Amino acid sequence: MKILILGSGGREHAFAWKIAQSPLCTALFIAPGNAGTSQVAQNVAIEATDFDRLADFIAANEIELVVVGPEAPLVAGFTDFMRQHPTLNHVRVVGPDKAGAALEGSKDFAKQFMMRHGIPTAAYRSFDSSNLEEGIAYLATLQAPYVLKADGLAAGKGVLIINDLAEAQAALREMIAEAKFGAASATVVVEQFLRGIELSVFVLTDGKDYCLLPAAKDYKRIGEGDTGLNTGGMGAVSPVPFANEEFLKKVEERIVKPTLAGLQKEGIDYVGFIFIGLMNVGGEPYVIEYNVRMGDPETEVVIPRIKTDLLTLLDAASRRRLAQAAFEIDSRTAVTVMLVSGGYPEAFEKGKPISGLDRIGEVTAFHAGTKQQGETVVTAGGRVIALTALADSMQEALQRSYRAAETITYEGKYYRRDIGRDLMA
Repeated sequence: MKILILGSGGREHAFAWKIAQSPLCTALFIAPGNAGTSQVAQNVAIEATDFDRLADFIAANEIELVVVGPEAPLVAGFTDFMRQHPTLNHVRVVGPDKAGAALEGSKDFAKQFMMRHGIPTAAYRSFDSSNLEEGIAYLATLQAPYVLKADGLAAGKGVLIINDLAEAQAALREMIAEAKFGAASATVVVEQFLRGIELSVFVLTDGKDYCLLPAAKDYKRIGEGDTGLNTGGMGAVSPVPFANEEFLKKVEERIVKPTLAGLQKEGIDYVGFIFIGLMNVGGEPYVIEYNVRMGDPETEVVIPRIKTDLLTLLDAASRRRLAQAAFEIDSRTAVTVMLVSGGYPEAFEKGKPISGLDRIGEVTAFHAGTKQQGETVVTAGGRVIALTALADSMQEALQRSYRAAETITYEGKYYRRDIGRDLMA
């Protein structure tokens, strides 16, 4: 089978690493990819949102299956583009259509969807330029902290959690009236703050049947002890010790099944991944957000724990035959520690040579922001490399990842040294 993966981050490297191991895989391409993906697949210099050039490549290389990594091409309608293409509509795509991608593309749509289908989530109201003053007044009725979410995609930066009322009101005005996040914050969701522990649950569905993938917990803040600015993710752990069988059963019955039933009821043909961001509030699950793809860096701990041939699962989902697919999870713990560029998530420099990648032993390096420059791998993003280890205990897995983090060197290297520590108390 000839496969094309869209994307260029750690998530896509993890997909490529796993798919390349499948005997079903005869050719594997990734657009645009990075220095790491080039070790297991053929990089293609086409951006994931350049649909016309992708179509030409798919036709020329007789691609049979496209796996969409990031959200942007899905929200922009890549799956619809392929289904409606006069000569490529036979090519199967793992990724929802534009209607399904609205679960991530519009937080207001997602909240309304949850309300319609009785899925537990925080109370909320949405505001835009027509009722901005109502929003200012509504904030005054809430207790701190105040949660403001840009409705559209904002590259992971559109969620603000603010403790001061006046600051929150100013931020709401800035988001809507001054377009702080561009068109993404033309509408803003103001949400009740939920106190609890976050985790992520992942589902692969063919539109009817589903596989519940391993749960994971990621670490978003740049600083240790969950301090400082939000990032795309500084590390992740799977499994999550507090997400026991009883809790995950609640997630499945109250959230996963109603979500899939809701999609079917609304006529949304959803083939692909659903990332469910959850808050465990006193043992009860509440949905914080939906994403319509796998998370990053969670993918870097979820994929290594899937013992089943991933390509057989993706192929089955794309053919609407997921119910017939075998599925097995590795019981060991996976952890990943993200190495980032100095200055990230604010201004940072690129092009720093990376050394030590050949000396990390049994740890897998999933490249997030790297580029090949001649014989040298250099930094090319804020998040650079996710270092993933599998072991019988979390402590052992963390020791392995941190040894690798010390071994790899480049100018400005930074990583959090407390990944998983809160789960070992």
